[in-house]
Amino acid sequence: MLSPASLAAPKHRIAARCAQELHAGEVVNLGLGIPTLTAHYLDADAGVILHTENGAFGFAGALRLADIDSDATNAGTEPIVLPPGAALMDLATSLGAMRNGYLDVTILGALQVDALGNLANWACERDGKWWPGIGGAMDLCHGTPKVIAALSHTDKHGRSKILPRCTLPLTGRGCVKIIVTEHAVFDVAESGLTLREIISHATLDDVRAMTAAPFAVSRELRTLAA
Repeated sequence: MLSPASLAAPKHRIAARCAQELHAGEVVNLGLGIPTLTAHYLDADAGVILHTENGAFGFAGALRLADIDSDATNAGTEPIVLPPGAALMDLATSLGAMRNGYLDVTILGALQVDALGNLANWACERDGKWWPGIGGAMDLCHGTPKVIAALSHTDKHGRSKILPRCTLPLTGRGCVKIIVTEHAVFDVAESGLTLREIISHATLDDVRAMTAAPFAVSRELRTLAA
């Protein structure tokens, strides 16, 4: 089971909040990293059909050692459970489903997101060299109507990852509809970002200070302690 310490970790707070954005009947892809943790925060009767790009629909997160089967993993090679009704397929079929509108939502990790809903998550520059890891994220951004970006609010140097414009190569243009960090939830529209929730002990001034992109504040802003 997840320990109390892990539940308090920022990445688990992000994943748990992402789970609250999902609704019964939706088919939802979980990307690498933080998004895969979302499976642990969905009740068995939530009615959400989870998809992993390496070829499974209808899986669940593996919380117990007894559930682990090394042959059944998500896109991040983490163990998953295949309850009755789950479906397995080859990678080409899975990618076809991603490209052709069979998914309702995808939750993707991000290196950067911006005020236009652009997403950058496949390449970064280190020591003057580019380190790519493109995966299926471009297909997901193209084929999914609702993209949720799940990411830490700042990088390890304290620099905002929510920018006026992305500076890294884009994965998808204008695709992000919701941004979830360990501190806040933003809605993304043509007019820009709107802060909907503060989900940590941060104040509104704190969120402004750590967010490089301009944003409006919802009249119904919620503040929830971590």
